[in-house]
Amino acid sequence: MKGIRESQLWDVIVRCEELLPKNVTASHLHGDLWSGNWLYNNEGVPYLVDPSFLYGDRHFELAFTYLFGGFSEAFYQGYKNVGTIEDYFDDVKPLYQLYYLLVHLNIFGEMYGSSVDSVLNHYSKIK
Repeated sequence: MKGIRESQLWDVIVRCEELLPKNVTASHLHGDLWSGNWLYNNEGVPYLVDPSFLYGDRHFELAFTYLFGGFSEAFYQGYKNVGTIEDYFDDVKPLYQLYYLLVHLNIFGEMYGSSVDSVLNHYSKIK
């Protein structure tokens, strides 16, 4: 990472306390909840595989589900049936996705660069 991207990333990191919601109730999270880790057995029972457990805002994980193809509308309706999606979600969704985008940028390269840049441009005061 060089130049403006690095400067913007540091700006966003420094501003996280300002950007993230306060007094969030922490939850146990799968940590790698994307459609490739959601499988069905022969009877149609869903299973989650390949966890990377963490403890945090459940909206962090919800934001990840929208990356890489997302889930079905039934999944999101089921999610809404068991928990409220807080008003702040749309404001922090890209910021929560930034972690996963940075991981993919590091592993797979610049094909994720424009997505990272988009999030940094949205949240950073450095333009």
